[in-house]
Amino acid sequence: MPPAPPFILPASAVLLNIHPVPNTKPEQSSPILKLAREVLEIEARGITALINRLDHSFVEAHDSILNCKGRIVVTGIGKSGHIGSKIASTLASTGTPSFFMHPAEASHGDLGMITRDDILIALSNSGESSEIAAILPALKRRGVKIIAITGNAHSTLAAEADIHLDAGVEKEACPLNLAPTASTTAALAIGDALAVVLLDSRGFKSEDFAMHHPGGALGRKLLVHVREIMHTGDNLPRVPMNATLRDAILEISRKGLGMTAVVDDNGFLQGIYTDGDLRRTLESHDQIKTLMVRDVMTRNPRTIGPDRLAAEAAQLMQNYKISGRLLVVDQNNKVVGALHFDDLLRAGVV
Repeated sequence: MPPAPPFILPASAVLLNIHPVPNTKPEQSSPILKLAREVLEIEARGITALINRLDHSFVEAHDSILNCKGRIVVTGIGKSGHIGSKIASTLASTGTPSFFMHPAEASHGDLGMITRDDILIALSNSGESSEIAAILPALKRRGVKIIAITGNAHSTLAAEADIHLDAGVEKEACPLNLAPTASTTAALAIGDALAVVLLDSRGFKSEDFAMHHPGGALGRKLLVHVREIMHTGDNLPRVPMNATLRDAILEISRKGLGMTAVVDDNGFLQGIYTDGDLRRTLESHDQIKTLMVRDVMTRNPRTIGPDRLAAEAAQLMQNYKISGRLLVVDQNNKVVGALHFDDLLRAGVV
């Protein structure tokens, strides 16, 4: 076999100083992947270690926040501040009124935002942050309860707090053991645990969550109801039980939803006839002119109520492989609307 010709780089690539990139995948032993996995392992161990350290102090923190007549004020400096801001946001969105206060700004007037009915959650891995220590006396004089989340149970902040939650980790994921990594992850996990148990204790439901998230895709999924986007009145395809198949096909064409409801004289649902049913009818019948819709309709179709969330309609279509069409009935099984998958798309639900 003659030797393969040498690879010649195109002239255009030479002019542009482009060099071919070998099409190789990094080996599993890549030092980059090795270090990345070590980071995840260290942080995972740090969170796992918190499980057995949760004790009555966590329950006390939960009870205090649940019974708080004011708001929850979260504070922290540096990376702990970023974590604190996220914890405050999570608490607020799950039914616990809260906000973040920068400790340095607090010393210059922002302490006025805090009342004696509020609770302060202070985050500091070392527990010795000077900015937080500076505002503790003023908070104590005001009678504000303080919950500390630190990595040092013997720190100043832990000692001065009314409740201390231990978020200590064995080491940081940083190879230098300096950059806050595992410690901030642990503090965030403690905050999430608090938010979730409070959510559960308050009986917080998806409808409540939606009220705090009215914007964006999440708000649309949680706030849009079937009644708001379904077809009604003259736009609702329906034919009586004694309709011919031809009448049903014409109704499907007029309303443009690829289906029609089949109802009795009182408007109660008896069946549905769709484009798919028409194909199956053509496959099994040589003559269709004399057919009645009641003879070829699908009985007992899947339906949904008008007060259900549109997201539930989308889930129903997916779970039962419904071809993008759904009839809407009231509690008495009377047809009140029709829904097409395109309606869900336009509403931004899917």
